[in-house]
Amino acid sequence: MDELVKKGSLRLHWVESHMPVLMDIRKRFIDEQPLAGLKIGMALHTEAKTGMLAVTLADAGAEIRLASCNPLSTDDSVAAALREEYGLNVYAKKWESPEEYYANLNAVLDMKPDFIIDDGADLIAMAHTTRKDALPNVKAANEETTTGVVRLRAMAADGTLKFPVLDVNDAKMKFMFDNRYGTGQSTFDGWMNATNLIVAGKRLVVAGYGWCGKGVAMRAKGLGASVIVTEVDPIKAIEAKMDGYEVMRMIDAVKVADIIITVTGCKDIIAAEHLAVMKDGCIMGNVGHFDNEINKTDLESMAVSKERVRDFIDEYRMPDGRSLYLIGEGRLMNLAAGQGHPAEIMDMSFSTQALGIVHMTRHYQEMSNQVYAVPNEIDQEIASIKLRSMGVTIDTLTDAQVKYVTGWEEGT
Repeated sequence: MDELVKKGSLRLHWVESHMPVLMDIRKRFIDEQPLAGLKIGMALHTEAKTGMLAVTLADAGAEIRLASCNPLSTDDSVAAALREEYGLNVYAKKWESPEEYYANLNAVLDMKPDFIIDDGADLIAMAHTTRKDALPNVKAANEETTTGVVRLRAMAADGTLKFPVLDVNDAKMKFMFDNRYGTGQSTFDGWMNATNLIVAGKRLVVAGYGWCGKGVAMRAKGLGASVIVTEVDPIKAIEAKMDGYEVMRMIDAVKVADIIITVTGCKDIIAAEHLAVMKDGCIMGNVGHFDNEINKTDLESMAVSKERVRDFIDEYRMPDGRSLYLIGEGRLMNLAAGQGHPAEIMDMSFSTQALGIVHMTRHYQEMSNQVYAVPNEIDQEIASIKLRSMGVTIDTLTDAQVKYVTGWEEGT
């Protein structure tokens, strides 16, 4: 076994021992074979936790093809181990060019998958546009992240979506933990690996106060930063203010920011007007899905020079002598410069994916071409297994209490 495969194998076995819910489901799948004879195409961040999801689905009887959903988020050692040790078809590598990225997605669609598991909806979008030859075979899909769900809801609204999709992102056992605790921790794992700099005592701007933004702000505050939140939603802005953060417009925040982290799912959060007045030495990073939250075209056109000063950091020198820094080419810094969310968090998210795709194989024929919520019973099952793995027991309602909370006659 060569060193790269050995490294990936160790990483896979490490997360396997820290993903008890998914392993519980995997054991059941091995016996029941709920995906026997089906082809599943996957576009997810190709690292160790994703690897164990792919192995679980293969053990359930499916033929798997896996590509990355981001050019910088692959762990090459894991991709190698999945190929060599588990015999999976993996089309992914770190630092993919745009051409390689789309070639790998095309390789997944060449299989003509029965079902798709996507993160960001690029694979699904391609099946509807450049790869319509794959479309007739696709029966349904799962979508992992906010950005993808937004795209798919837009497709459904204008009648473009040609098969039902399960919105895994908005399952409680996904967004309450993955988006908040996972993003919060992995962002600063990536920060430390990329910069080797302290957070405490610095003014840190979080762009966007959704569940991911809340997680980043919470962890930044815990690390000692003075946190500023920027928002376009007045309700979320009030929430951020009442959670103890400063709330500003981005044009004002960039003038005082030492660190900026974008997490909005939108584009041009940092653009030319912000770069023109940004504080000297500011370090920018993104944990939104695509690399368009920080406008790299504006940054490169305004800079007089660009130099890679650390493995994952580019320094842009501005005409007035300021230096501005960008982590991971503006891509997901927690995966470009880190290893993504903790295994115990992705245990819940990928268990939702595993049970969700089985649900879709059983019910897609009853569904129209819309985006569907994950059934509550899947959330409840995953939560119950997770609590059991943590050694936690909780109370249950008595029959009298059930009658009380579901009735209307008894008011006192």
